[in-house]
Amino acid sequence: MKKNPFGARLEEFRSLVVSKGLDAAIVSKPANVRALTGVECDCAMLLVAAKRTIFFTDFRYAPAVERLAPYLEIGDILKFRSKRPLTVKGCCFKKVGFESSISFSTFEKFKTLFPSAELIDVEGDVISLRSVKTPIEIDKIRKAAALNDEVWSIAQSKFKPGMTERDMARIIKHLMLDLGDGEAFETIVCIGENAAECHHVPDDTVWDGKKNILVDLGLKLDGYASDMTRNIIGPRPSKLYKKVYNLVLEANLRAIAAAKSGMTAAKLDKVARDFLKANGFSEAFGHSLGHGVGLEIHEAPTVSRRDKTCLKPGMVITIEPGVYLPGNLGVRIEDLVLITETGCEVLSSSAK
Repeated sequence: MKKNPFGARLEEFRSLVVSKGLDAAIVSKPANVRALTGVECDCAMLLVAAKRTIFFTDFRYAPAVERLAPYLEIGDILKFRSKRPLTVKGCCFKKVGFESSISFSTFEKFKTLFPSAELIDVEGDVISLRSVKTPIEIDKIRKAAALNDEVWSIAQSKFKPGMTERDMARIIKHLMLDLGDGEAFETIVCIGENAAECHHVPDDTVWDGKKNILVDLGLKLDGYASDMTRNIIGPRPSKLYKKVYNLVLEANLRAIAAAKSGMTAAKLDKVARDFLKANGFSEAFGHSLGHGVGLEIHEAPTVSRRDKTCLKPGMVITIEPGVYLPGNLGVRIEDLVLITETGCEVLSSSAK
């Protein structure tokens, strides 16, 4: 029988369920289901108990699940739509794990399905397991990052004076659809002072061929995301812009050099933040240094001042220091990196 490439993660989650004294856990968020089984499905309830794993879905998806993951036991999701308590042979439901991000209506449904059960949040456990990528996931993210570099290279050659931010964002979006599986998030294109808006929404601002441009782009490939920010520097950048750009670049490089297994996410954030603070821009760097990337564009860890998570080999994070001066300029330089046993591997290869 075909082996489950995510089996080790699933078994680790099962061990957590048992160690917490739970009779079972129900996982339904598509990214969490895929992370535990390798199956992408937006109509699933995954039941993980001490001795059973059941992938509940309906007739539309059951054949695909059976083909892609013959190692999974398949159940009828109609049982989760019943008004009667859920019964599963060999399982009792006195303590049941669930994801706290489910809708209120789903939570109310769970109370009907498990009327005598204590419902306990286990989403943090799944998210923590997802933060360390499997070799298969790392390969997929590496390919997504390489394709992101290719999209950026082609897109730059198509940017022309007279285009708007929307025009440039549309070019990137079309390339991502042609070469990959579309955007991982809405592409950000900022001309001139618009870059001071950290998550600026592309508008009708026209590029005159002289102003600086900030572009934040990421695509999806086989379900996995990439993320990168680069800047196009105009022919005559101001002294302030050059100063800020060089400082942000140095902060980016220092954090990359420091990133390693065993250090906390907060300590890595501090490397870049302290450098920008020492150079007078502490208040202009308002967001965290980075975030995890995988099946979703924002995953654990957050790489912020408050995140005490210890970095581990297999984690994929962004390193993206930025300085934003409203009404004037904004610079952010972002790379995707893989934490390794000896440091980190930079997955973004576009020139900075």
